[in-house]
Amino acid sequence: MNELLQYFILLPFLGFIISLFLPESKEKAISWTAFGTVFLQLVGLVAFIIFWIIDGAKDLNLLELSILKTAHYEFFIDFYFDQISAVYLFIGALLTSMITTYSRYYLHREKGYKRFFNTVLFFFFGYNLAILSGNFETLFIGWEIIGISSFLLIAFYRERYLPVKNAFKVFSIYRIGDVGLLLAMWASHHLFHENITFMKLNNYELVNEHLQNHSIIGIFIALCLACAAAAKSAQIPFSSWLPRAMEGPTPSSAIFYGSLSVHLGVFLMLRTFPFWEHQTTMRIAIGLMGLTTSLAASVMARVQSSVKSQVAYSSISQIGIIFIEIALGFETLALIHFAGNAFLRTYQLLVSPSVVSYLIRDQFYNFKPREKAIEDSYPKKIEYTLYILALKEFNLEGFLNMVLWKPLKIIGKSLDFLNIKRIYFLFVPIYLLGFITYKFKLHLPYQLTNILPELFAFIGLVFVFKSFSERRSPFLAWILIVMNHFWIALAIVFNDKVSISEIAYYLAGIIVAGIIGYVALLQLRKLERKILINQYLGHVYEHPKFAFFFLLATLGITGFPITTTFIGEDLVFSHIDSNQLFLAFFVASSFVVSGIAGIRIYARLFLGPHVKTYHELPYKSS
Repeated sequence: MNELLQYFILLPFLGFIISLFLPESKEKAISWTAFGTVFLQLVGLVAFIIFWIIDGAKDLNLLELSILKTAHYEFFIDFYFDQISAVYLFIGALLTSMITTYSRYYLHREKGYKRFFNTVLFFFFGYNLAILSGNFETLFIGWEIIGISSFLLIAFYRERYLPVKNAFKVFSIYRIGDVGLLLAMWASHHLFHENITFMKLNNYELVNEHLQNHSIIGIFIALCLACAAAAKSAQIPFSSWLPRAMEGPTPSSAIFYGSLSVHLGVFLMLRTFPFWEHQTTMRIAIGLMGLTTSLAASVMARVQSSVKSQVAYSSISQIGIIFIEIALGFETLALIHFAGNAFLRTYQLLVSPSVVSYLIRDQFYNFKPREKAIEDSYPKKIEYTLYILALKEFNLEGFLNMVLWKPLKIIGKSLDFLNIKRIYFLFVPIYLLGFITYKFKLHLPYQLTNILPELFAFIGLVFVFKSFSERRSPFLAWILIVMNHFWIALAIVFNDKVSISEIAYYLAGIIVAGIIGYVALLQLRKLERKILINQYLGHVYEHPKFAFFFLLATLGITGFPITTTFIGEDLVFSHIDSNQLFLAFFVASSFVVSGIAGIRIYARLFLGPHVKTYHELPYKSS
């Protein structure tokens, strides 16, 4: 039965590829391709689960493909199927088939009809890949696909200001979660000295043997996983992104932020539970996080003025309770709760337009305010304080802005002296000097060569900080992202056992994507004469092909799994020693901030209200 697991990955991928080549005018063909793909997946999955249960419901593991193998490292695609996978795959296929049916009529004659179904199928492929993943590397591929699908669907109404702005905000939070997953993968390589599979992670003796002498690394991995799960499932302090994600069409809100995508953090906690279940402090911390989120979100849900926001915070509250159930060890209850919450939120979001129109008519005749609410039993000061805090969403967005985005912008603005000429005439010679230093590192003092990797990685991080805050030249922002990867490569080569072929493997994707992106920028400037990224320009309307190729280049340069750079990033991390915590943090932060900076360039150039006034211009608040 192991070999059949490939079917559940290949079918969604095949459906996505077919949908790309269908003409936009053929609405029926597009919608039937999407529905047929998902329905076939559902039927095959039901049959597979029935035979799997009859066969004894044993855990299945399939080593699908070894992509890269060196003396000390192997990157391979691995699939794993168990009770958790069965529930998540079934719920995912059933709900997606319902959403595709609903969307056929809901989005009829919508401008982005084909784009919507393309993105949903792309998401469905990434979702199945993440759920069936048998190791962290395979999981991360699906994780990244779901992240970019979220961005594209929130920004579906790309002629409007708010959907594009909120899509970028959500993507930024997702990338913060990626830091946790990247560092967890790095630390697990050093703990287990291999690319550990989830099948082996269920082996208590193996895990316990490694954790006995490395308890600090164990806590670090668990904390990183909890951070990634919290960001993906909108737990405190990342709760503010979920209502902002509701800017997309109602069907995408239902499938992403009501049912499937928002429960991926729960999946990560369930999948890695055998690793941290004996770490009492982590179980308490995860339980407290869930409890705090549940209490805060339930209060916030009561003061929302829109149905979608109310459903979003209600969903966050229930997910907080699911985190408590996992921390207490009630895995089966958590799966049942996930299924119930997913179905309920999908239903609520799909019927929300009808409910709103009904209530608007009904309130003129039958509206009666509640005589007494539970809050009236509190002292007035506490009641009013809770109301204001809930109305301001406990200032979670302001907190994230103060802790994360504001410092990044301040650092970036302090680097305004960096321009293209200074980079070429100042930092390129420094880079060449660093390369010469590497060639003669055996003749240099150990103390010097010991700090150079951190120094070079920090310079790369400074470059992406500047790229993130750059408000004028897209060329400067693009070059800074490319050079960041070269500085990381230089930092890593100072560690032992790094071959030039491995560095070439990492930089190959960056060079190709960097050239494609730069040529696209030159071509866009030739057509538009002047392109600045101090506002949204909306050039996708007049230059859709440039927009598509530039998006591909952006994904390539940010380590998305379409070039060798994605594997190269994991390869780079395998060469960072366990005592080089600062180097690991700088490199992980560079990957994450470069991803945010790259998507920001794409969003500013091609999305949002068009800069030319003869195009339709919606209000910013629309």
